[in-house]
Amino acid sequence: MSRPSVIPAPKRRTKLQDKQSERDHRQIRIDKVGVRGLRFPIQVRDKAHAVQNTVAVIGLFVDLPKEFKGTHMSRFIEVLNAHGNVVHVENIPGMLFELQAKLNAATSHLEMEFPFFMSKNAPASGKASVMDYTARFDAAACKREIDFVLTVKANVTTLCPCSKAISARGAHNQRGEVTVKVRFKKPIWIEDLIAIMESSASSELYALLKREDEKAVTERAYDNPVFVEDLVRNVALKLNAHPDVTWYKVEAENQESIHNHNAYACIEKG
Repeated sequence: MSRPSVIPAPKRRTKLQDKQSERDHRQIRIDKVGVRGLRFPIQVRDKAHAVQNTVAVIGLFVDLPKEFKGTHMSRFIEVLNAHGNVVHVENIPGMLFELQAKLNAATSHLEMEFPFFMSKNAPASGKASVMDYTARFDAAACKREIDFVLTVKANVTTLCPCSKAISARGAHNQRGEVTVKVRFKKPIWIEDLIAIMESSASSELYALLKREDEKAVTERAYDNPVFVEDLVRNVALKLNAHPDVTWYKVEAENQESIHNHNAYACIEKG
């Protein structure tokens, strides 16, 4: 006679220990804890094409009260993925508030840096090429209060006014990096900040230059010499006139071609 088959009883799921939620007795609050260096595909608003696909390096953080040993790192990734891959200024507050709720935090932070691309036509030949810039979002929420800073970096050409004034033949120039950080009342296009920076230098840069373009860029720079001090002041004047800018910080650093050091200037206002 065959034995009746026996259905095994389901195994009890072992409750996993939650070390992060244990109490910590050192009585020290942590201002920011979370994940950083996460690469994530995103879409950002683009003035010319509505949206632009790019890849961001993202950081997400919250504060940690002194009572808790750690935070739950997986929840940061859950919040990020719950919002899909369309990231723009308008949906960042929702991400910050969700981080607060999911991690029981009073403050939350997001940092996002990504390459931003623009098509540019060479000044003489009109040949089109793609230029890359660096853009960055830094946002923080303290309860329901939001602070947002947009950062844009662009490379430019500067030609030394002193060198031009004292030299019988030519003048030395250099590549400069301009960094603009702004807070604003209404969102500002990344492209508009790039235009402000490039128009404040001796000349803008291009990815593709034919011979006639190189001549045009060289002569434009020679006709428009600027010190690093001129560069930041020129940018500041344009930002002062912008109706939506409430705070800014402008930095410029020139990689000197005849010195073994860089020239630097900074203006902050607001």
